[in-house]
Amino acid sequence: MVEENKKEKSKNISELRQDLVTGDWVVIALGRRKRPGEFVKKREAYPPLSDKCPFCFPEETEQKKDTLIFRRSDGDWSLRVLPNKYPAFSRNQAVKSFEEGPYFGMSGVGYHEVIITRDHLRQIAVLDPIEAAEIIDAYQDRYLQLMNKKSVNYIEIFHNHGREAGASIEHPHSQLMAIPVISPGIKLELDGAEMYYKRNRKCVFCAIVKWELEKKKRLIFENDNFLAFCPFSSRVAFEVWVMPKSHKPYFERITNEEKIDLGEALQKAVGMIYKALEDPAYNFYIHTSPCDGKDYPHYHWHIEILPHTATWAGFELSTGIEISTIEPEAASAELRKYL
Repeated sequence: MVEENKKEKSKNISELRQDLVTGDWVVIALGRRKRPGEFVKKREAYPPLSDKCPFCFPEETEQKKDTLIFRRSDGDWSLRVLPNKYPAFSRNQAVKSFEEGPYFGMSGVGYHEVIITRDHLRQIAVLDPIEAAEIIDAYQDRYLQLMNKKSVNYIEIFHNHGREAGASIEHPHSQLMAIPVISPGIKLELDGAEMYYKRNRKCVFCAIVKWELEKKKRLIFENDNFLAFCPFSSRVAFEVWVMPKSHKPYFERITNEEKIDLGEALQKAVGMIYKALEDPAYNFYIHTSPCDGKDYPHYHWHIEILPHTATWAGFELSTGIEISTIEPEAASAELRKYL
């Protein structure tokens, strides 16, 4: 009886897990452990549209001219890319720096675009994998068009689903921001990957891929070119990464075959989250090597998917250490039920 109580207590001891790339810590709070069903929470509803959806009818709602459009055999469009009507960065401007006392800044120039799929109600989770691959195709096309612009050193591609995730318009869409600076998050990963290579003479992400494919306890999907898994140091419950199996530093060099496999892997991963958590709000984004003219042979591009399953509070905000209340091993087991 005493032995059983010890085992039960050990199951409830929280774990601090360290991210292998960045060195960041997360808490897996097993004392607060929740059952998978407890993470389900109804998304905040969008208010009724007072007029036509701007993404269903871009010409009629005065959206800016397309930078890319894909058409179906019947002539209707299936995907289009537009400059954001309310951009965070100003297009076609020169970068100018300025100082104010001890402070330094620069003009917010770059490119801000939206990637829109045709159907107002069909999000990525319910698309066919080949339709998801078309979105990847558009990501690559716009990346290649913008990466050599003078004001661009990094291109961030991301997708917000749900009001809680920052999507102000319900119509499914992704966004692309081409900016003159490399974000601190990417810099941390680049530095961590280089340090790991210097110590171990191998790519840290390749080591992660090899381990996850061998052990399979956090793996939720794989095909010829990609795997999807819940990372060891998941920052949020049901976090999923989609990663190339072979060493690939640059997303923009993805091949047509890889785009089809990535479309499948991304759709399956988002689809499992959609089913397991009953359509939660989430964000995903692509982390890839910068396009600043330097080489990043130690990096390995990937997609990170983060469902909105919790709210940051004082501990997270003050320490930067995030708390998750389910082990990624349990989260992956739950997700696999919906493959």
